[in-house]
Amino acid sequence: MTGTSEWQGRVGDAWAEEWRRTDRSLEPVNRALVERASALAPATILDVGCGAGATSLALAHALPGAAITGIDLSDALIGAARERAGSQSRIRFEAADAATWQSAGAFDLIVSRHGVMFFDDPVAAFTHLRTLTAPGGRLLFSCFRARADNDWAVAMRPVFARFAPETLDAPEPPTGPFAFAAPDRIAQVLDAAGFARPTIEPLDCDFLIGEGEDPVADALRYLARIGPVARLLAELDDAARATAMDALADIVESRQTESRVAFRAAAWIVSSENVGEAP
Repeated sequence: MTGTSEWQGRVGDAWAEEWRRTDRSLEPVNRALVERASALAPATILDVGCGAGATSLALAHALPGAAITGIDLSDALIGAARERAGSQSRIRFEAADAATWQSAGAFDLIVSRHGVMFFDDPVAAFTHLRTLTAPGGRLLFSCFRARADNDWAVAMRPVFARFAPETLDAPEPPTGPFAFAAPDRIAQVLDAAGFARPTIEPLDCDFLIGEGEDPVADALRYLARIGPVARLLAELDDAARATAMDALADIVESRQTESRVAFRAAAWIVSSENVGEAP
């Protein structure tokens, strides 16, 4: 499980260095969020877990009149986001914990691209986010569906079966990539936080992890830096790591199509409304 301290340190640093690859893999999710956000025409937007700024920047392009604030736990990711935004005055980024961050005003829309599954106390976090949402304002976020529905996770099972078999039978943790896989849990958390019953739509897409002249090598560099495989590799000794990388190469090659390596991914697009009183 990736905790706050890791996002503020090692994990956040890796994501900041690899933002081009992570943005590439999550581009279909980002596109779906921006399409839905654009239809709402919000004037003020809070991007929670903004990472290196991909969603904020895409929203600024799609909604030229909107003011956008992006927050993330990682100083390194916020630094990358600020560099990408340059001098655009309508976008600002701040290193902050969304579960406690305060704003001078409420937002018409709170959006998050795969950033809400890591709250230690999701009811408390969403309750706080509701206080940052204007009455009648919207919440819009993406998250992964079940592990078994995501080919990128299922395909890695042989590697975990060999090097960390205990993880395969462990229950899904309440915090992590698949924390909101169950629609009932999403609805329960949002209801407890004071949001309306959500609309939960499935999104199936390609999870592009390698491309170019050597897409397999590109994919392996990505897997070695980002996600659960990277965590596993970091815990292995040199010999075991080399063996694991060979096994990963075989898996990656099986998903190569010409100059691309892609796995199928399954996500939810969740939207709800703040039906409570003004904070």
